[in-house]
Amino acid sequence: MQKSSINSFMEERMTLVALAERTGLSVTTISRVLSGQAEKYRISPKTVEYIKQEADRCNYRPNVMAQSLRTKRTRTIGLVVPAISNPFFANIASAIVQKARELGYTVILSDAMEDAEQEEEGVRSLLLRHVDGIIVSTSAEQPAFLEQVNESAVPVVLIDRYFAETTLPYVVTDNYSGALEAVSHLINRGHQRVACICGVRHSAIVQERMRGYVDAMQRAGLERFVHCVGDEFSVQNGYIEAKLLLNSNPLPTALFTMNNTILLGAIKAIKESGLRIPEDISVVSFDDNPFLDYISPAITRIVQPQNELGSIALRILIRSIEENERSDARIKLSPILKLCDSVALYDK
Repeated sequence: MQKSSINSFMEERMTLVALAERTGLSVTTISRVLSGQAEKYRISPKTVEYIKQEADRCNYRPNVMAQSLRTKRTRTIGLVVPAISNPFFANIASAIVQKARELGYTVILSDAMEDAEQEEEGVRSLLLRHVDGIIVSTSAEQPAFLEQVNESAVPVVLIDRYFAETTLPYVVTDNYSGALEAVSHLINRGHQRVACICGVRHSAIVQERMRGYVDAMQRAGLERFVHCVGDEFSVQNGYIEAKLLLNSNPLPTALFTMNNTILLGAIKAIKESGLRIPEDISVVSFDDNPFLDYISPAITRIVQPQNELGSIALRILIRSIEENERSDARIKLSPILKLCDSVALYDK
């Protein structure tokens, strides 16, 4: 061990001893609280708060180098998202960063830009930075690379986008039930010609949302009106496909868009066509964001529990890191249909 490393370790130890003398608690208890392991060792919230208050009074800051020497961990987590420009992933990233900070971890973010090769390169870069584990919302078509990383390098947890067949743990929304509920709502309002604008077709979440759309239409006896178009989670995809749909005959009376970026492109196309929402065409989207309440009209949508997705994925990963055991958790969370003003009663 180098001299500077020994000094870092000793300085950390002396600070913990000083805190133990101030609080009357053991160095071990204080160390567990300040390293974010209070919940694991069932240390009471009252004790946690007391220790943190005393640490703040002493201007204590954990010595990351010293902790790494003891645990052989860096207390850093990698997060790979398909596109940070997508508000959905920005919100999930924010939730993960906030929760990780509370638990004493730092997050390093990598943006795959909806590209599987960029995703793999990002993961390799995170491994070179010695992260303790990685959360991935994948852009890849196959799980082999991430499964290899999980088995031979560090724990990997999938969030939102996942693989239907994989050994990897994941936390996702029940995309099938969300799509089924969204399209059923349109049908219950009298719509028959409901068109669907899709995201990347190979994605498991798109396949589940498509299945929900098709099943809703089939249950209502509307198989002849099933119409799925598009193959990207992008504004451009939403715009182009909506333009084409609005030049067809007969026109759809409603659109189901698979995410908010697709939705924005579709709204632009609808307005350029001189049509009004919901008077001329109704719209329902998957995904939530506060800005959808400020669009005129506010958009009816399927709300995913973004904070829960992030916090649960993080808990699974940290448990795998600290217990040195890979997880096989498969968790699907229920979405909610938020009713707004973008769906009209169709009675023609």
